[in-house]
Amino acid sequence: MFVEERQELIVEELISKGSVRVKELSERFSVTEDLIRKDLSVLEKEGKCKKIYGGAIPVKENVQRKTAAQRKKLNTEQKEIIAQKAIQKIEDGSVVFLDISTTVVELARIIAERNLPITVVTNSLEVVNLLVNANSNVIFIGGEFDFGKDGFVGSLADQMLENFHFDIAFMGVVGLDLEEDAVYTYMANDGVTKHVVLKQSKLSYMLVDHEKLSQIGNYKYARVEEFTGLITDHALGKAYRKLCQKYGIEVVD
Repeated sequence: MFVEERQELIVEELISKGSVRVKELSERFSVTEDLIRKDLSVLEKEGKCKKIYGGAIPVKENVQRKTAAQRKKLNTEQKEIIAQKAIQKIEDGSVVFLDISTTVVELARIIAERNLPITVVTNSLEVVNLLVNANSNVIFIGGEFDFGKDGFVGSLADQMLENFHFDIAFMGVVGLDLEEDAVYTYMANDGVTKHVVLKQSKLSYMLVDHEKLSQIGNYKYARVEEFTGLITDHALGKAYRKLCQKYGIEVVD
């Protein structure tokens, strides 16, 4: 195995597990502990991890704002996996909120394909377009365009949302910091609108591909414990799972 390949696998394990141990990595890759320490030193210099006694933890990257078109091309397979898990949470006849999120768009696609007999409330333009010919009843929330111009946020949207009660909501996430109990998005106005939805929802799930566990955004819109659970594409490691138990949220992985 090439050094670069081993280091990439170490980073992947860091993201999915929340930490790595030198001894365990040494056994996994059949190399010396000194060699693993050198790998971690290289990764730390590249800003991909922070060394701690006996191992390392991830470094949270503050990701830049991206338009919907840019986000749509990222991690498509992971989004499909998450959407297939999320659909299992929806019951016939329920009132469902679908957030502005490219992962949520994949969920809307499945709802349309299955013609689920539900009511969908959304502020996402693409979700509405997908459900035009579906069996679901659709209610669209207006307001002002968000940064990516893929949906509506702001005070007008918030006023409309405050009059609803949702059986279940599926929320997008730019970054998730389980250690700091923080759920992030890009912009404040989007974050305020998302938080209104959380308050109006009986159940709420964040849809999180595993790479977002190493990312943060510009605006913390909720605490982790405010959600019912998180749905992800990759099995969480012990460190992250323990934190989720601490916050009392369900993990669907």
